[in-house]
Amino acid sequence: MKSRFEIVFLENVIDFFESIEDKARDKIIFNIHLVRKSNDPKLFKKLEDEIWEFRTLYNKKQYRLFAFWDKTSETKTLVVATHGIIKKTQKIPTKEILKAKELKKRYFEKR
Repeated sequence: MKSRFEIVFLENVIDFFESIEDKARDKIIFNIHLVRKSNDPKLFKKLEDEIWEFRTLYNKKQYRLFAFWDKTSETKTLVVATHGIIKKTQKIPTKEILKAKELKKRYFEKR
């Protein structure tokens, strides 16, 4: 089955991956590959405006990668992951959504 999009990790995501255990990182990447093939709202969900989240539960911890779509290319669709957190509350902290929006803005300014 063809992938629906390609994934790009910003530097903050790489830093996040380096800060968590290897098996958690591997599970997040595995889930991203699943989402690229099929639409599963348990793994990839729209939060607000144009900000989405990759969702992973591993070892009783909720991992979130924030992302947005870049459909500016005529040949490929990108999902750009901005940063990650380990979710500790029921609700996504507003500051994390604002951070994702700011990183999105900077991304498109540089393009």
